[in-house]
Amino acid sequence: MRRALVLRTSHLALVTATFVAGSLSPVAQPTQSHPAPHAERTTLQIGMFALWHDRAVTLSPATPNHQLILSTCARCATLVLTQPADIRATDDAVTLTAAGKTGNTQRVSTTGPITLTAHGESVTLQNPVTISAHAGVLVIAVTLPVESYVARVVASESGPADSEESLKTLAIVVRSFALHEAHGHADYDLCDSTHCQLLHWGNNGSRQAAAHAATLATAGETLWFHGQRALAYFGKDCGGQTASPAEIWPNARALPYLPSRPDPNCGGGGSTWASDISRADLSAALAARGLARSGWKSLTIAQRGTSGRVLTLKLDGTSIPAEDFRLAIGQALGWNRIPSTWFEVSQQGDRFLFHGRGWGNGVGLCQKGAAAMASQHHTAAQVLDQYFPGAQSADESTGQSWQRFTGEGFTLESLSPDDATFLPALARAHAAAVLRSGLTASTRITVRAFATTPAFRNATLAPGWVAAFTEGAWIGTQPLRILAARHLLDSTMRHEFLHALIEQEASPKAPLWLREGLVEAWADPSNSTSVGHPSMSINAVDTALTHATTEHDSAAAHRAAQIYTAQVLAHYGRAQVLAWLRSGVPSEVLAELRKR
Repeated sequence: MRRALVLRTSHLALVTATFVAGSLSPVAQPTQSHPAPHAERTTLQIGMFALWHDRAVTLSPATPNHQLILSTCARCATLVLTQPADIRATDDAVTLTAAGKTGNTQRVSTTGPITLTAHGESVTLQNPVTISAHAGVLVIAVTLPVESYVARVVASESGPADSEESLKTLAIVVRSFALHEAHGHADYDLCDSTHCQLLHWGNNGSRQAAAHAATLATAGETLWFHGQRALAYFGKDCGGQTASPAEIWPNARALPYLPSRPDPNCGGGGSTWASDISRADLSAALAARGLARSGWKSLTIAQRGTSGRVLTLKLDGTSIPAEDFRLAIGQALGWNRIPSTWFEVSQQGDRFLFHGRGWGNGVGLCQKGAAAMASQHHTAAQVLDQYFPGAQSADESTGQSWQRFTGEGFTLESLSPDDATFLPALARAHAAAVLRSGLTASTRITVRAFATTPAFRNATLAPGWVAAFTEGAWIGTQPLRILAARHLLDSTMRHEFLHALIEQEASPKAPLWLREGLVEAWADPSNSTSVGHPSMSINAVDTALTHATTEHDSAAAHRAAQIYTAQVLAHYGRAQVLAWLRSGVPSEVLAELRKR
């Protein structure tokens, strides 16, 4: 799951100036050169477990300390439960069994964290969920912020060969695909399968952090062509030559930024594959999609496209679009049986042998090639230019490109050239952070100044009292002009630069209270003291920092962290505390702090 965005942040309240704180299956056919202008989306409804066709689920409180909060209509009384509730599809309605009672309704909605269990799988969700039914099958829709969705998909669709720049490229393409076209679902915006973009609801392990970082670094960026929003696709392996949309979707228009072109980055022609499928299995798969009747004899290739991919097949005398054929086999027999439409086919008795190249539809971004380009130190912009020639990434809401300004030890990213006037203030804040901490960054720090407060909050998912947000060597801020007008720019940026410097030194063993406390102590040394009693125990501080829901709670947690950190600095000295930042605080020191 995504880490809470209040972790490791330094947040200056704007209210008061004193508190610092590879797709394999179908996608929608592109039928226009760019989508019509639309209002900026902040959330997406995602169809959950779309391929399972579940008829029953169980909802449970996420933890023993949580309650299950349900509603069955906008004006209905809220149900607050401490025990699980069962939901079953009944034609186009759902049957809810909870607290010993059973009733039918059109839908059930949840508020707050829940654990959802279906087909033997349990997932804990923090976001709103709506459950309805259609033809005896449950329809589960989860409302996610756009950037949360992008991070989850990047983690799910990426591979071990990906690095920072290829992940950033993928984030831009994933975001564009989600926002720039309809995907053919009546009950939600996108599904969680490769019909749209693959999304794993569980933890994606080591890929999660890198995917989240790539999503933050490209927050709000989508693909544009000549001032218009562009369509974007991606696949695992193009086989050494990308495909035009018309080679996959017959009704698609030619798009200049989606040509069929050689890809020298795809590993000498990409991967090859072979598959042996019986006539009986082929017949059943094609019949299920209404593509063929029983009794057919021969299967041959009728037409190829520019890239070499099959456009149509002949089943005796009947033409079948190659992509329809691939999808029919994939849905019935598995997506690895015919992973692309670039293949040869031969017949041996009642068996058909397929030999092919590539993996996925081949349109747009080749993930294998992108990973190779990134490993050769190409930037995300250069990768995009290879696979979407003439198109560029730009801010989704305005179409403006992010501009970069260089400072000593940091880079400022902004949509407005006027923000260059704040470079001296940022340079002073950075120098002060280095001087007070005695630390220097091993990686150049990026400061992304958002044009509006809503844009900042949508990108970082930070709470309302937050003026800036830091993760690793990336800092996102509310508009610099607003911080400057409220005389908060210097203190905010000093605080955030301290966070970036400390996070580069901290190990996973370093407690959050120490990382936050060091920032508080060095951000304003005149306000740092070991005198006073913390308002909460040392064990409670990290939880309070992570889950603060109000500015008051966050301020109290930060103040407690500052006091504990000032105490260890006074008793053990700066050098020892910095060593603990890298290795973790010894248990005997924690035991002593628990007594205070």
